[in-house]
Amino acid sequence: MPRLEKTNGRETKRPKLDWKFVQRFCSIQKILFPSWTSQNALMFATLLCITLTEQLIIYQVGVLPSQFYKVLADKDYTGFKNLVGLAAVLILLNSTLKSCDQYICSQMYVSWRQTLTESLHAAYFQGRVYYTLNVLREDVDNPDQRISQDAERLCKQMSTMASRLIVSPFTLTYYTYHCFHSTGWIGPVSIFGYFVIGTIANKILMGPIVATLFEQEKLEGDFRFKHMQIRVNAESAAFYRAGKVEHMRTDRRLQTLLYTQRSLMNKELWLYSKTILHTRTHVCLAVGALISKNAFVCIYLINGFTQLIDLSTTLSDVAGYTHWIGELREVMDDILRKQCDYDPASGEGYNFDSDFNVHAGPADTAFILDRLSYKSPYSDQLLVQDLSLRISQGTHLLVVGNTGTGKTSLLRVLNRLWEADSGFVQMTTCFGPRGILFLPQKPYLTDGTLREQVIYPLKDIYPASGSVDDERILQFLELAGVSSLLKRTGGLDEKVDWNWYDVLSPGEMQRLCFARLFYLQPKYAVLDEATSALTEEAEAQLYRACKQFGMTLVSLGHRSSLEKYHDVQLKLCGEGRWELAKLKGGSGSLNLREGSM
Repeated sequence: MPRLEKTNGRETKRPKLDWKFVQRFCSIQKILFPSWTSQNALMFATLLCITLTEQLIIYQVGVLPSQFYKVLADKDYTGFKNLVGLAAVLILLNSTLKSCDQYICSQMYVSWRQTLTESLHAAYFQGRVYYTLNVLREDVDNPDQRISQDAERLCKQMSTMASRLIVSPFTLTYYTYHCFHSTGWIGPVSIFGYFVIGTIANKILMGPIVATLFEQEKLEGDFRFKHMQIRVNAESAAFYRAGKVEHMRTDRRLQTLLYTQRSLMNKELWLYSKTILHTRTHVCLAVGALISKNAFVCIYLINGFTQLIDLSTTLSDVAGYTHWIGELREVMDDILRKQCDYDPASGEGYNFDSDFNVHAGPADTAFILDRLSYKSPYSDQLLVQDLSLRISQGTHLLVVGNTGTGKTSLLRVLNRLWEADSGFVQMTTCFGPRGILFLPQKPYLTDGTLREQVIYPLKDIYPASGSVDDERILQFLELAGVSSLLKRTGGLDEKVDWNWYDVLSPGEMQRLCFARLFYLQPKYAVLDEATSALTEEAEAQLYRACKQFGMTLVSLGHRSSLEKYHDVQLKLCGEGRWELAKLKGGSGSLNLREGSM
């Protein structure tokens, strides 16, 4: 299958307010409002009712000055008191509705963020999308920032715009009618012309702002990632005494970010200047509202259009975040169309691509490879060419070779992280308990309790619960040589407030991963230099335990001491060549095409 191409979409197409923005914005709205009866839709409808009521009250307040002029001219003391009482009631109602308006907007922001973020999570963690995005694709930068920060900012900006936008069609229609009734065609035409000119000016000014905002968000993610890189690798950097060089490189990213921020401010200056001009026009004209009801109608129509124009800065932010999130969704959808998935924790199967259904493997076989060739997604040079073998139960396989010959790459192909360049590879058993488990070269420790570390990647304990499961976990921690962790963490279910990677040594992390392996007890264990930080004595203890649990081992490593635990050796020689041989003392059957290439 063809490998994923690495391209940089930002260099070929700059984001802007165009039809693509409209499509992406509408696709996001479909997520936020899945149905007319959804919680978000009901809150939106409630907000519409409140804002319409608020506008009716504002209208009543707006026509009060003309009524005051009348009662004052007539020296109607009773009428004056009634108007004062009415004004107080209207102002109180308006304040109450305004508070409800703000409250519902805040609730919608939280609900929108939850809906949008969970939707992004569902796609991000499906199959190997998160791996492909972070490792194999370069056309989407900082997917973590887009999900954790940009989705939040988009929802925040939309919630601030919501109440003003949803009521605009009603108020503009209503006041346009009254304006035409009061002034004839010249009033509405002049005001509409004012709005059209403002809209054109916005379009011209906002185009560069959207693109610059898009670039700023990318640089924000790069700057944050640099600090995260230092945090995760603080000890390694300290051994190199790398403070000065990392200081220089981090400052370099900061300066690039600040340069872009200043550029954005310069471009927004003209937008702010135009907005202030519109606002000043409104304030000057507002004096006319005290003269007559007709003046109020015209002024409020101008105010309605002015509010829309004032939203231009917020709209530019929304456009940038919409492109940022929309692009992420499109790339994730593209990856999902090319990949298949199942849940390794639950062991649920999934449909392989059509060429993976050609062969039906026997029950005692884990992998079938037929003239398999593969290469790195970043290179055109084949690592292994025409490899054919069958990994069967009871036959322990050791994969050796110099660095860079494709040992770990073979596991990536077996696990479908990378696609084969040609040939056929089939996994004939499932992941998880009773199936296959991979122990990667770099141990992965999740956040959570000690129990959650041991049962990972299961969501719940397996196969028993309560004291039975506790006894099993304690037994496997003891067997892996990390029973001391129980005292250090305070118990299996005690929350820890430290980073596992900072507290555990490399050897302890590898031992904890073996405790995880013992707990899950798969039929096949694929170990990528899983004992490289341990002594040969500890390695022997762990490998003997794996065999006692009935696991068939597929190991990658450089140590010659590993040979005695395996039956067959696959040596990767580089430049696509490989050799397959039975090890001395091996009791398993090759059950594969013997030979070399």
